[in-house]
Amino acid sequence: MNFSDYLIDSVLVLLVLIQIKERPMTRKALIRPLVILSIAVVNYLHGIPTQGNDLVLVAALALVGGTIGVASGVSAVLGRRSDGVVTLRSGWLSGFFWVLGMGSRFGFAYWTSHSGSSSIETFSANHQITSAEAWTVALLAMAVFEVCGRTVTLAARWHTMQNTQAAPFRASRAAAQS
Repeated sequence: MNFSDYLIDSVLVLLVLIQIKERPMTRKALIRPLVILSIAVVNYLHGIPTQGNDLVLVAALALVGGTIGVASGVSAVLGRRSDGVVTLRSGWLSGFFWVLGMGSRFGFAYWTSHSGSSSIETFSANHQITSAEAWTVALLAMAVFEVCGRTVTLAARWHTMQNTQAAPFRASRAAAQS
């Protein structure tokens, strides 16, 4: 791993940790992780290996990433201020899912660059993973699907909340009592 690997992973983790404090939901908040992710894609995607079970590995990790991303987006707390502005707060569960995804890739990359390369070579040979590039693309696909899954989920929830009129507190309370 080089400095930019550490930097990109750290920035993506920090984006959600920053959102633990409630803030107005904005397009900028949705787009920022996509911009950072696009930098990673440009730096690391040099082709898509298709031999052996490379695509199976890519698809499996993309599915894991998408699941974690959607879980993070669903468990984020969206609210509405009295002025009607929709707010976002990641919450601990949402942050956990996000850090799980980002942290697992970070941990995997650290492990393979320090002591785990022989285990990965053995696993790859046994499961017909043909190259280190397949692992890079699979981990990148995991990140892409995690970020996109969370972003699309949050965008859909935000859109729904923006298009739903907030019932005044008294009216909703009176309805609940009857």
